[in-house]
Amino acid sequence: MTTKSISIEETTNIEFETAQVVTIAGAHFIHDVYTAFIAPLLPLIIEKLSISLTLAGSLTTFLQLPGLLNPFIGYMADKVSLRYFVILAPAVTASLISVMGFAPSYLTLAALLLVTGVSVAAFHAPAPAMVAEVSKEKVGLGMSLFMAGGELGRTLGPLLAVWAVSIWTLDGFYRIMVLGWAASGILFWRLHNISARPRKSGNLRAIIPLLRSLYLPLVFITLFKNFMLVSLSVYLPTLLNSEGSSLLVAGGALSIFELAGVGGALLSGTLSDRFGRKLILVISTVLATVFMLLFLNIGTWARVPILLGLGFTALSATPVMLAIVQDHLPDNRAVGNGLFMSISFLMQLLAVLSVGAIGDHFGLRTAFTWSAILALLAVPPILVLPGLPGKHIA
Repeated sequence: MTTKSISIEETTNIEFETAQVVTIAGAHFIHDVYTAFIAPLLPLIIEKLSISLTLAGSLTTFLQLPGLLNPFIGYMADKVSLRYFVILAPAVTASLISVMGFAPSYLTLAALLLVTGVSVAAFHAPAPAMVAEVSKEKVGLGMSLFMAGGELGRTLGPLLAVWAVSIWTLDGFYRIMVLGWAASGILFWRLHNISARPRKSGNLRAIIPLLRSLYLPLVFITLFKNFMLVSLSVYLPTLLNSEGSSLLVAGGALSIFELAGVGGALLSGTLSDRFGRKLILVISTVLATVFMLLFLNIGTWARVPILLGLGFTALSATPVMLAIVQDHLPDNRAVGNGLFMSISFLMQLLAVLSVGAIGDHFGLRTAFTWSAILALLAVPPILVLPGLPGKHIA
């Protein structure tokens, strides 16, 4: 009995391929579990390597720097099937992240994370394009499920990291890589007959008319929003630990934030299909700023519900922005997504260095406050984003 290869071309006449979308979202979940290890372990890394907040925060930039390759990976994905990038990435990323406890110096760890970033980029460029293709008219829903998988991974990642180092120490938690290899085995079984090749061959020139109208506003949106996202996703455990919280409590707070982001990611794309992309982006940005300021000025356990609201709103924007990019480039989804991811990673790099520098000079609490205010500057560029015919992508 032979197994028929299922290409994405064959799915374009089918409404919404739930099984395929959920499988790719599951890959995103496993993959991002490991990329979420760095933030909760920063206090231990700072202590082991005797580095500053700026240097510690810059470690995530090395992980993100290969994101500059995303447009080229996306171009390849629009030409040929790169499903094995998606299949193998969890195993490769898991292996590299899990041995970072062996790094004897900052430069060694930075180099290790730079190589890991190539695996991260190889996953994130083609995967959303695959989801968009099999989502058909419900791109917002597909992006929501995909991003929810990633947010769930980043929710459980800090808890898994803290548990692993508590059992095996930072030098011994390499054992946790086995989960990534198991995940790649499952993904091979589920995805190896599903092509990532799009309906039409990719064309880099297709994005040129959109550089000013679409991508320029996205540059400013991601820049201003990333100050808040970086503060929370990278420095939250360090802030809480410096103010007296245990490593377990600090890592738990990050997991609460990310868990709420799962709900935000699930709903935002779906709501944007119905009420408009820009409206959802504006509402989430304003509410996230309010929740951030409340979080910084409310103590003890009252922070928990505020943190839930903060995660729900602050982490809800990416599925909507991904959907906007997919709306405008239906025949060049991977290359369009790759350019967007490169922009996002560059803006994140700038934000990480800026927040770390502000934290070193004025304190992390001040850096968090400024990042909340800067997020509001994302509203004007959101309003000038281009729209397409149809209410759901206004």
